[in-house]
Formats: sequence, C-alpha cells, structure tokens
Amino acid sequence: MALPRVLVLVLAGGQGGRLELLTETRAKPAVPFAGVYRLVDFPLSNCQHSGIADVWVSVQYQPTSLSEHLANGRPWDLDRTTGGLMVLPPFQATSERAGFTEGTADGLWRQAELIRGHGPDALVVVSADAVYKLDYRAVVDAHLGSGAEVTMVTTEVAADDAARYGVVQVDGDRVTDYAYKPDEPATTTATNEVFVFSPTPTLDRLEALSREVGEDGLQDLGHHLLPAQTAEGLARAYPLEGYWRDVGTVPAYWQAHRDFLSADPPIDLDERSWPIHTRGGRHSAARVLDGAVVDGSLVSGGTRVAGQVSGSVLSPGVVVEQGATVVDSVLLPGVRVRAGATVTRAVLDDGVEVGKGATVGGDGDITLVGRRAQVAEGSELAPGGRLPEPER
Repeated sequence: MALPRVLVLVLAGGQGGRLELLTETRAKPAVPFAGVYRLVDFPLSNCQHSGIADVWVSVQYQPTSLSEHLANGRPWDLDRTTGGLMVLPPFQATSERAGFTEGTADGLWRQAELIRGHGPDALVVVSADAVYKLDYRAVVDAHLGSGAEVTMVTTEVAADDAARYGVVQVDGDRVTDYAYKPDEPATTTATNEVFVFSPTPTLDRLEALSREVGEDGLQDLGHHLLPAQTAEGLARAYPLEGYWRDVGTVPAYWQAHRDFLSADPPIDLDERSWPIHTRGGRHSAARVLDGAVVDGSLVSGGTRVAGQVSGSVLSPGVVVEQGATVVDSVLLPGVRVRAGATVTRAVLDDGVEVGKGATVGGDGDITLVGRRAQVAEGSELAPGGRLPEPER
C-alpha cells in the first residue's frame, strides 16, 4: 500500500518584530541558533527524518537571507528531480488575491491553487521559529485515521506565557475549545504551530471564510480558520512528548541557548538516528589559546579564544581577545570582543565589534547589539540596552 502523499508548507513568516534587531535584515527562519544552525534547519530536518520529500517554504520578508541558506535543499536530502524543496517567493497576485500576504491563513489561502494542483492527501503547515524534533509522518498517520479536518500538535507551556499562543481545551484527543492568544488562558495546553490539514475541505473553508471576513482578511490561522474547525468538532490534538521552545522573542531566544548549554541538553543535535542538518561552511578547528578559560560553552569552528568565556555560545568566526570576558551570552558569526572588554547576558549579531575596555550588558534584561554595530572603546551599554545596526 502506497504511503499517503504529504506536502509540508513551511511558513517563513513576516518581519518577526519580536526578535527586534535580529530580524531587521534577515528572515526569522534564517536567524542563527546554537552556533552553526539556523532556525529553519529544525523543520527541514524533521521533514527529512519523517521521510517527506515535498517541502515548500513560503518566504515573505527578506527572502535573500533565507534563500541563500536553502539553495537546492541538499543538506536535508531535498535536491530531487521530482518533488523536493521549492521556495515560494513573495508575490503580488492579481484578481481577488491581490496584495501581499498578511498572516498565515492569508498566506495559505493565496497558495490554494498551487496546493490543489499538487494534490496531497495531507497538508502539514509549520512555522520556523521553534526548536524541537517531531516525526511529521506519525502526526499525519494519526490525522488520517481520525476523521478530523485539522490535527493540532500541542505542548504544555508556562501559565504566565500561555497568552502568547493558541490555547486549547481537549477531551481525549478531541479539541473542544480553541482561543487565539487569549487574555486569560483557560489551560496551559498550547498549539506549537504544527498543523496537519485535510487539504480540500480546509481550502474550501478558507474560500468561504475569505468571503465572510471581507476586507478584514483571513489574518493568521488562529483568527478564523482554527476556531471554525474546532466549533464544528473537526479538530484533534496530538501531544508532543519532548522538548519544544518558541524562540520568537529575544528573552526566549537567549533562554533556549541556556537550555543547550546544560550538562544534559534537551535535544541531542547530533543524535545518530535524528541529527539536525544545516548548510555547513568550511571552518578551521576552534582555537583555544594559552591562558584562555572556557567553561560550560558551545564553541564553533573558526573561533579563536584567548580570554575568558563562560556559559556562552560562540558562532563561527568569533574572536575573544586576551583579557576579554564573555559571560552568559550568544555571539553570532564574526563577532570580535577586544582586549579588556566584558560582555554579559547579551546577544551580539553578525560582525559586531566590542571595543577595548567596553562593557556590554550585565545583570538584568538581555542586551542586544545589531549586525555590524561597533561598541566604542571604553564605552558602556547598560543591561537591557539596544545598539542598532549602523546606517549605511
């Protein structure tokens, strides 16, 4: 018996403003993670290990930053003659679909003709701003046997964080209530932005909803589509057992790195049966020079450390000079911390240079420095401060 035909649509999202300076010049899925990875590597690796070869990535914002990383899809075994990876660039459609995409449901509606033409048995729609491992094929199998129009993958979140998500109430595996980013969440069971849809009824429903909402638009999946499917008893839940973290805010992004610095990280990124793949660059081995002290950190290839690094993530090409100190921070590719400088509880974007004797961050909120910004010699950027990318 042939396997069901599955199409995965990765919604690369809009500007991703909650990540602030990190997404000013790159798409959210292109944001680096854990030294050598990008956020989009997680859903693409899940597709590979799930045995799903038809993967479309819908890009709406800063497409070049993501397209360069994706290229032909080879790291995820998606460079195929038939099927494989397809990047759907931003476009301005004609007729009733005029204008650019405004929300995830709106984006799905705009791709309806392409999806119908492909003819999948199941449509998996995922975002690319979370860190997790999941067998999408197992979710598809559960969905196809349930009679549901949508299966929502769910996870448990902290009570004080639940209002950021779609929150569900369930009876067995049946979703009895869905609330999108509610002010007062009824539970801590949240959807984790992985959905399996029955394509034809879902796309038909989107067409009908688009006529009902008119100029207000379909917006995100949680505004109209998922509540309608839930109200008719056509939504099921699939609990994710294991680690999942949304990294769509600066504090969450920083905290996710802390998770992977633990002695027993929540996901083995090199697990032989389910490694996370990425488009690797060619970097020499990391160099830890005489007098350097490194503890509890991730140190990528191509880095050079002569100072002190503790509880931090160093991406490829980072240099920490002698006498410099980096504590509890995430340094993206090409950052240079000059002699005598101190970086604490901060995220530094690509190519940032921290001048000699400068102080960045400290105890308190996470400090963020934008791409290629220069922290002046001897200056101080207070905890929670922001230094944007310099104007060109």
